[in-house]
Amino acid sequence: MTDETFSTEATSPYESPNSKKFHEAAERALDHHFKPPLEPRAKRETGLFSLSPGTDAEALMANASEDLLSISVIACDLADDLHGSRRSVALALSRMADGVRLMVEGMLDHIEVRSVRAKP
Repeated sequence: MTDETFSTEATSPYESPNSKKFHEAAERALDHHFKPPLEPRAKRETGLFSLSPGTDAEALMANASEDLLSISVIACDLADDLHGSRRSVALALSRMADGVRLMVEGMLDHIEVRSVRAKP
């Protein structure tokens, strides 16, 4: 094959495998996807949501419990409108949320007992 094989007036400089521009574009693409950055990226300090500084564990656990109850109610409501395996999945999600909610409330009880014992 010669350069004449690929030289037509309608051919883009990026389409010819022998062109310098083709190789430069390929190198840029490979560097973009596979070359590690020179400096490590800074770790994100916040995500989509963040907690207010100083929020105590009891408040966090109480909010988590309420959110899990809401998830369970939504899943049960959804299960009422479904049939077959989809209904089973919705009910399973509701039961999982209930189980996690019980664990969170158990932790709340543990926090309460610990705070009562700590008082003189």
